[in-house]
Amino acid sequence: MNLDEYFKRIGFHGSYDKLDLATLKLIHRQHVMSIPFEDLSIHCGEKITMDLEVIFNKMVRSSRGGWCLENNSLFGWVLRQMGYDTTTLGSRVFSSTGGEYHTEETHLINKVIIDGNAYIADVSFGVSFQLWEPLELISGKEQSQAPGVFRLIDKGDMWVLEKTGRKPEVPNPEFAKSSLLDKKQTQVMYSFTLEPREPYHFSQVNHDLQTDPTSLFINKSICSLQTPTGFRALVGWTYSEVTFKPEEGVDVYDMRNVTDDELEEILREKFNVKLQKKLQAVNKKACYTL
Repeated sequence: MNLDEYFKRIGFHGSYDKLDLATLKLIHRQHVMSIPFEDLSIHCGEKITMDLEVIFNKMVRSSRGGWCLENNSLFGWVLRQMGYDTTTLGSRVFSSTGGEYHTEETHLINKVIIDGNAYIADVSFGVSFQLWEPLELISGKEQSQAPGVFRLIDKGDMWVLEKTGRKPEVPNPEFAKSSLLDKKQTQVMYSFTLEPREPYHFSQVNHDLQTDPTSLFINKSICSLQTPTGFRALVGWTYSEVTFKPEEGVDVYDMRNVTDDELEEILREKFNVKLQKKLQAVNKKACYTL
Protein backbone atom coordinates (compact mmCIF):
# COMPACT_ATOMS: atom_id res chain seq x y z
CA MET A 1 0.00 0.00 0.00
CA ASN A 2 1.36 3.37 -1.05
CA LEU A 3 -0.79 5.96 0.69
CA ASP A 4 0.70 8.83 -1.32
CA GLU A 5 -0.41 7.18 -4.58
CA TYR A 6 -3.90 6.61 -3.21
CA PHE A 7 -4.22 10.20 -1.98
CA LYS A 8 -3.06 11.49 -5.34
CA ARG A 9 -5.69 9.30 -7.03
CA ILE A 10 -8.51 10.83 -4.96
CA GLY A 11 -7.10 14.36 -4.99
CA PHE A 12 -6.46 14.55 -1.24
CA HIS A 13 -3.68 16.98 -0.39
CA GLY A 14 -4.17 17.54 3.34
CA SER A 15 -2.47 16.13 6.39
CA TYR A 16 -3.54 12.72 7.63
CA ASP A 17 -1.58 12.69 10.87
CA LYS A 18 -4.71 13.37 12.91
CA LEU A 19 -7.04 10.37 12.88
CA ASP A 20 -10.20 12.37 13.49
CA LEU A 21 -13.72 12.38 12.03
CA ALA A 22 -13.04 15.44 9.86
CA THR A 23 -10.21 13.63 8.05
CA LEU A 24 -12.29 10.47 7.62
CA LYS A 25 -15.17 12.48 6.16
CA LEU A 26 -12.90 14.28 3.72
CA ILE A 27 -11.20 11.12 2.47
CA HIS A 28 -14.57 9.34 2.18
CA ARG A 29 -15.99 12.18 0.08
CA GLN A 30 -12.90 12.45 -2.11
CA HIS A 31 -13.00 8.72 -2.78
CA VAL A 32 -16.60 8.67 -4.04
CA MET A 33 -15.94 11.75 -6.17
CA SER A 34 -12.85 10.19 -7.78
CA ILE A 35 -13.21 6.40 -7.98
CA PRO A 36 -16.32 5.04 -9.75
CA PHE A 37 -18.61 2.27 -8.66
CA GLU A 38 -18.44 -0.04 -11.68
CA ASP A 39 -18.64 -3.68 -12.79
CA LEU A 40 -17.06 -3.18 -16.22
CA SER A 41 -14.40 -5.86 -15.76
CA ILE A 42 -17.11 -8.51 -16.09
CA HIS A 43 -18.09 -7.05 -19.45
CA CYS A 44 -14.52 -6.76 -20.67
CA GLY A 45 -13.65 -10.41 -20.09
CA GLU A 46 -11.63 -9.66 -16.94
CA LYS A 47 -11.81 -11.54 -13.64
CA ILE A 48 -12.46 -9.56 -10.47
CA THR A 49 -10.29 -10.61 -7.56
CA MET A 50 -10.20 -9.63 -3.89
CA ASP A 51 -6.42 -9.57 -3.81
CA LEU A 52 -5.61 -6.15 -2.34
CA GLU A 53 -2.48 -5.61 -4.42
CA VAL A 54 -4.42 -6.35 -7.61
CA ILE A 55 -7.22 -4.02 -6.51
CA PHE A 56 -4.70 -1.26 -5.73
CA ASN A 57 -3.03 -1.59 -9.13
CA LYS A 58 -6.38 -1.59 -10.91
CA MET A 59 -8.10 1.26 -9.10
CA VAL A 60 -5.22 3.51 -8.11
CA ARG A 61 -2.54 2.96 -10.74
CA SER A 62 -4.78 2.12 -13.72
CA SER A 63 -7.49 4.75 -13.09
CA ARG A 64 -10.34 2.27 -12.78
CA GLY A 65 -13.26 1.85 -10.43
CA GLY A 66 -14.75 -1.28 -8.94
CA TRP A 67 -17.72 -2.74 -7.14
CA CYS A 68 -18.11 -2.81 -3.34
CA LEU A 69 -15.89 -5.84 -2.77
CA GLU A 70 -13.06 -3.88 -4.39
CA ASN A 71 -13.84 -0.28 -3.41
CA ASN A 72 -14.59 -0.91 0.24
CA SER A 73 -11.75 -3.43 0.61
CA LEU A 74 -9.37 -0.79 -0.72
CA PHE A 75 -10.86 1.89 1.53
CA GLY A 76 -10.64 -0.32 4.59
CA TRP A 77 -7.00 -1.08 3.77
CA VAL A 78 -6.27 2.63 3.47
CA LEU A 79 -7.89 3.38 6.82
CA ARG A 80 -5.97 0.61 8.58
CA GLN A 81 -2.71 1.80 7.05
CA MET A 82 -3.47 5.30 8.31
CA GLY A 83 -4.07 3.92 11.79
CA TYR A 84 -7.86 4.08 12.08
CA ASP A 85 -9.62 1.40 14.16
CA THR A 86 -11.39 -0.27 11.23
CA THR A 87 -13.46 -3.47 11.01
CA THR A 88 -14.86 -5.16 7.90
CA LEU A 89 -18.57 -6.01 8.01
CA GLY A 90 -20.86 -7.86 5.63
CA SER A 91 -24.35 -6.73 4.64
CA ARG A 92 -27.33 -8.15 2.79
CA VAL A 93 -28.82 -5.93 0.09
CA PHE A 94 -32.58 -5.43 0.09
CA SER A 95 -34.56 -6.23 -3.06
CA SER A 96 -37.41 -3.77 -3.51
CA THR A 97 -39.08 -6.04 -6.07
CA GLY A 98 -38.83 -9.19 -3.98
CA GLY A 99 -39.43 -7.37 -0.72
CA GLU A 100 -36.67 -9.26 1.07
CA TYR A 101 -32.94 -9.24 1.79
CA HIS A 102 -30.44 -11.22 -0.27
CA THR A 103 -29.71 -14.55 1.38
CA GLU A 104 -25.95 -13.89 1.25
CA GLU A 105 -23.82 -10.99 2.47
CA THR A 106 -22.96 -9.59 -0.95
CA HIS A 107 -22.08 -6.07 0.16
CA LEU A 108 -18.90 -5.24 2.09
CA ILE A 109 -18.77 -2.17 4.37
CA ASN A 110 -16.43 -0.80 7.05
CA LYS A 111 -17.00 0.18 10.67
CA VAL A 112 -14.65 2.82 12.07
CA ILE A 113 -14.24 3.73 15.75
CA ILE A 114 -13.17 7.30 16.56
CA ASP A 115 -13.01 8.54 20.16
CA GLY A 116 -15.28 5.71 21.25
CA ASN A 117 -17.94 6.46 18.62
CA ALA A 118 -18.76 4.05 15.78
CA TYR A 119 -19.28 5.06 12.14
CA ILE A 120 -20.27 3.14 9.01
CA ALA A 121 -18.12 3.95 5.98
CA ASP A 122 -19.38 2.79 2.58
CA VAL A 123 -17.73 4.22 -0.53
CA SER A 124 -19.32 1.85 -3.02
CA PHE A 125 -23.09 1.58 -3.29
CA GLY A 126 -23.27 3.96 -6.21
CA VAL A 127 -25.83 6.24 -7.88
CA SER A 128 -28.30 8.10 -5.62
CA PHE A 129 -27.76 5.64 -2.75
CA GLN A 130 -24.09 6.51 -2.35
CA LEU A 131 -23.03 7.85 1.04
CA TRP A 132 -20.89 10.97 0.68
CA GLU A 133 -19.72 10.75 4.29
CA PRO A 134 -19.67 8.05 6.99
CA LEU A 135 -22.80 7.60 9.09
CA GLU A 136 -22.72 7.66 12.88
CA LEU A 137 -23.94 4.31 14.20
CA ILE A 138 -26.89 5.65 16.17
CA SER A 139 -30.32 4.09 15.81
CA GLY A 140 -33.03 6.27 14.28
CA LYS A 141 -30.91 9.39 13.85
CA GLU A 142 -31.68 11.26 10.63
CA GLN A 143 -28.39 12.03 8.91
CA SER A 144 -28.78 14.43 5.99
CA GLN A 145 -26.36 14.35 3.07
CA ALA A 146 -26.58 15.65 -0.49
CA PRO A 147 -28.28 12.49 -1.87
CA GLY A 148 -30.97 12.53 0.84
CA VAL A 149 -31.59 11.56 4.46
CA PHE A 150 -30.05 8.33 5.73
CA ARG A 151 -31.11 6.41 8.83
CA LEU A 152 -29.51 3.47 10.60
CA ILE A 153 -32.01 1.45 12.64
CA ASP A 154 -31.13 -1.09 15.31
CA LYS A 155 -33.51 -4.04 14.90
CA GLY A 156 -31.94 -6.05 17.69
CA ASP A 157 -30.50 -8.93 15.66
CA MET A 158 -29.35 -6.63 12.87
CA TRP A 159 -28.94 -3.02 11.77
CA VAL A 160 -30.84 -1.64 8.77
CA LEU A 161 -29.87 1.29 6.55
CA GLU A 162 -32.60 3.21 4.77
CA LYS A 163 -32.66 6.39 2.72
CA THR A 164 -35.32 9.00 2.02
CA GLY A 165 -34.72 10.79 -1.26
CA ARG A 166 -36.51 13.24 -3.52
CA LYS A 167 -38.81 12.98 -6.52
CA PRO A 168 -37.10 12.45 -9.89
CA GLU A 169 -37.65 15.18 -12.47
CA VAL A 170 -36.97 13.99 -16.03
CA PRO A 171 -36.65 16.69 -18.74
CA ASN A 172 -36.53 14.13 -21.58
CA PRO A 173 -40.06 12.68 -21.88
CA GLU A 174 -38.61 9.59 -23.58
CA PHE A 175 -37.30 8.46 -20.17
CA ALA A 176 -40.25 9.51 -18.00
CA LYS A 177 -41.19 5.85 -17.44
CA SER A 178 -37.69 4.39 -17.51
CA SER A 179 -37.19 1.28 -15.37
CA LEU A 180 -34.06 2.99 -14.02
CA LEU A 181 -36.27 5.49 -12.16
CA ASP A 182 -37.81 4.63 -8.81
CA LYS A 183 -40.38 7.01 -7.43
CA LYS A 184 -40.37 5.58 -3.91
CA GLN A 185 -39.29 8.28 -1.48
CA THR A 186 -38.01 6.01 1.30
CA GLN A 187 -36.17 2.78 0.56
CA VAL A 188 -34.33 0.15 2.55
CA MET A 189 -30.79 -0.31 1.27
CA TYR A 190 -29.31 -3.18 3.27
CA SER A 191 -29.00 -4.87 6.66
CA PHE A 192 -25.89 -5.91 8.57
CA THR A 193 -24.60 -7.21 11.88
CA LEU A 194 -21.54 -5.98 13.77
CA GLU A 195 -19.78 -9.35 13.49
CA PRO A 196 -16.30 -8.81 11.97
CA ARG A 197 -15.66 -10.44 8.60
CA GLU A 198 -12.39 -11.63 7.12
CA PRO A 199 -11.74 -11.22 3.36
CA TYR A 200 -12.21 -14.95 2.72
CA HIS A 201 -15.82 -14.57 3.91
CA PHE A 202 -16.61 -12.89 0.57
CA SER A 203 -14.64 -15.25 -1.72
CA GLN A 204 -17.60 -17.35 -2.84
CA VAL A 205 -19.86 -14.32 -3.27
CA ASN A 206 -17.16 -12.59 -5.32
CA HIS A 207 -17.14 -15.61 -7.63
CA ASP A 208 -20.93 -16.02 -7.78
CA LEU A 209 -21.65 -12.40 -8.64
CA GLN A 210 -19.40 -12.75 -11.69
CA THR A 211 -20.77 -16.10 -12.90
CA ASP A 212 -24.39 -16.54 -11.79
CA PRO A 213 -26.69 -15.79 -14.77
CA THR A 214 -29.18 -14.15 -12.38
CA SER A 215 -26.59 -11.74 -10.95
CA LEU A 216 -27.39 -8.05 -11.48
CA PHE A 217 -23.79 -7.50 -12.52
CA ILE A 218 -23.99 -10.13 -15.26
CA ASN A 219 -27.15 -8.53 -16.63
CA LYS A 220 -26.14 -4.87 -16.53
CA SER A 221 -22.90 -3.03 -17.25
CA ILE A 222 -22.75 -0.23 -14.68
CA CYS A 223 -20.50 2.74 -14.04
CA SER A 224 -21.39 5.60 -11.69
CA LEU A 225 -19.47 8.45 -10.14
CA GLN A 226 -20.50 11.13 -7.65
CA THR A 227 -20.06 14.79 -8.63
CA PRO A 228 -20.19 17.97 -6.50
CA THR A 229 -23.79 18.49 -7.61
CA GLY A 230 -25.09 14.91 -7.98
CA PHE A 231 -23.82 11.91 -9.91
CA ARG A 232 -23.22 10.45 -13.37
CA ALA A 233 -24.19 6.96 -14.44
CA LEU A 234 -23.80 4.75 -17.48
CA VAL A 235 -26.03 1.66 -17.42
CA GLY A 236 -25.82 -0.32 -20.61
CA TRP A 237 -26.32 2.35 -23.28
CA THR A 238 -28.19 4.84 -21.06
CA TYR A 239 -26.12 7.77 -19.84
CA SER A 240 -27.49 9.97 -17.05
CA GLU A 241 -26.33 13.17 -15.40
CA VAL A 242 -28.24 13.76 -12.18
CA THR A 243 -28.38 17.06 -10.30
CA PHE A 244 -29.53 17.11 -6.69
CA LYS A 245 -31.89 20.00 -5.94
CA PRO A 246 -32.87 19.62 -2.28
CA GLU A 247 -34.14 23.21 -2.09
CA GLU A 248 -36.76 22.30 -4.72
CA GLY A 249 -37.44 18.80 -3.39
CA VAL A 250 -36.40 17.11 -6.66
CA ASP A 251 -33.44 15.50 -8.40
CA VAL A 252 -33.12 16.29 -12.10
CA TYR A 253 -32.31 13.27 -14.28
CA ASP A 254 -30.88 14.26 -17.67
CA MET A 255 -30.94 10.93 -19.51
CA ARG A 256 -30.06 9.91 -23.05
CA ASN A 257 -29.17 6.82 -25.04
CA VAL A 258 -25.69 6.44 -26.52
CA THR A 259 -24.16 4.19 -29.16
CA ASP A 260 -21.42 1.59 -28.86
CA ASP A 261 -19.08 4.02 -30.58
CA GLU A 262 -19.66 6.61 -27.83
CA LEU A 263 -19.05 4.34 -24.84
CA GLU A 264 -15.27 4.62 -24.71
CA GLU A 265 -15.32 8.41 -24.97
CA ILE A 266 -18.00 8.79 -22.29
CA LEU A 267 -16.12 6.52 -19.89
CA ARG A 268 -12.92 8.46 -20.46
CA GLU A 269 -14.36 11.98 -20.34
CA LYS A 270 -17.13 11.58 -17.74
CA PHE A 271 -15.65 8.92 -15.43
CA ASN A 272 -11.91 9.11 -16.13
CA VAL A 273 -12.02 5.37 -16.85
CA LYS A 274 -9.69 3.90 -19.47
CA LEU A 275 -10.41 0.30 -20.35
CA GLN A 276 -7.72 -2.04 -21.65
CA LYS A 277 -10.25 -4.30 -23.37
CA LYS A 278 -13.38 -3.54 -25.38
CA LEU A 279 -16.55 -3.15 -23.35
CA GLN A 280 -19.52 -5.30 -24.29
CA ALA A 281 -22.34 -3.19 -22.86
CA VAL A 282 -25.31 -5.04 -21.37
CA ASN A 283 -28.71 -3.88 -20.13
CA LYS A 284 -30.89 -6.93 -19.72
CA LYS A 285 -34.04 -6.93 -17.65
CA ALA A 286 -33.03 -6.81 -13.98
CA CYS A 287 -34.07 -4.67 -11.05
CA TYR A 288 -31.76 -1.69 -10.77
CA THR A 289 -32.64 1.94 -10.15
CA LEU A 290 -30.64 5.13 -10.10
